[in-house]
Amino acid sequence: MRIALFTETFLPKVDGIVTRLRHTVEHLQRNGDQVLIFSPDYGLREYKGARVYGVPGMPLPWYPELKMGFPRPAIGHELEQFQPDIIHVVNPAILGLGGIYYAKAMHVPLVASYHTHLPQYLHHYGWGILEGFLWELLKSAHNQAELNLCTSTAMVQELTNHGIERVDLWQRGVDTETFHPSLASEEMRSRLSQGHPKSPLLLYIGRLGAEKEIERIKPVLEAIPDARLALVGDGPNRLALEQHFAGTPTNFVGYLGGKELASAYASADAFIFPSRTETLGLVLLEAMAAGCPVVAARSGGIPDIVTDGANGYLFDPTDEQGAIAATVRLLSHQNERESLRQNARREAERWGWAAATRQLQNYYKSVVGARSLYRAA
Repeated sequence: MRIALFTETFLPKVDGIVTRLRHTVEHLQRNGDQVLIFSPDYGLREYKGARVYGVPGMPLPWYPELKMGFPRPAIGHELEQFQPDIIHVVNPAILGLGGIYYAKAMHVPLVASYHTHLPQYLHHYGWGILEGFLWELLKSAHNQAELNLCTSTAMVQELTNHGIERVDLWQRGVDTETFHPSLASEEMRSRLSQGHPKSPLLLYIGRLGAEKEIERIKPVLEAIPDARLALVGDGPNRLALEQHFAGTPTNFVGYLGGKELASAYASADAFIFPSRTETLGLVLLEAMAAGCPVVAARSGGIPDIVTDGANGYLFDPTDEQGAIAATVRLLSHQNERESLRQNARREAERWGWAAATRQLQNYYKSVVGARSLYRAA
């Protein structure tokens, strides 16, 4: 199958969307499909055998790591040459709208997927008044697709409640070979804790954005004697967070990748995740695959991954003491912590990228098949 993939973000950007797309493209290509990726131009021209067409764009003023790639006629010429069987738009916002346009103009079946809970993000950037308007824009874009995919049951329900039609679940995935408990190391633990490997080590990995509510980890850190906190990643809220955590034993590590990232997960005592805007929370699956117990907000798609008391702990995000109580309990009961580690790893092992991509391929075939039957009728 020939798949044209439109995405508002791709490598070298590091986030959950890019991680899913990387593995999806790799497995699609490996299975014999051909993928053409349209993304803002970051200089990448090929990934795992798939051609990357970089669309010129400009950085977002409030988030320079992200570029806005604007649709242009050259995209239509590329699609004419590629002759896709299906077009898949990921988080259609700007460039993705071009994918929707060309799908209609060329009579190509269209799939859309929803990965970022943008209406909730607005509240963290002072634009909450626009939430209703944004839902209307999202509904207008997504309802032009034959199928809309979400990565958690909570988001399937959320989109359905807001009038988005033909919604289904795209199952989670995680690289259980890269992320493994065996990669725990004293050296990494010392690095993350800034030379205090014997202290309780709390970990956050992900984008340093306002919507992640990372500042809510500070009371947890302060409530645990001698605890250290490592924040792995970067983003537009880093300076504000550095000021917020000033005077605390917090290490702003920056980006890690590959085995270093996997080792960071495996070497920590607890992965703390306070975000209430997650459509899934891929980093939680990575932490679980690495055997790092998670303490996360009971919100969005997170309960799809974490079963409270079985493979991690969930807390009520409206209860300021909830995250503290859950983390203290985790660190205070070694036997229970080890049980959580083992259960978390077993849960992650159920969700390989190969199975998630096979499911996506079946969705593609279903949409293409339905279009063919419609044309034949």
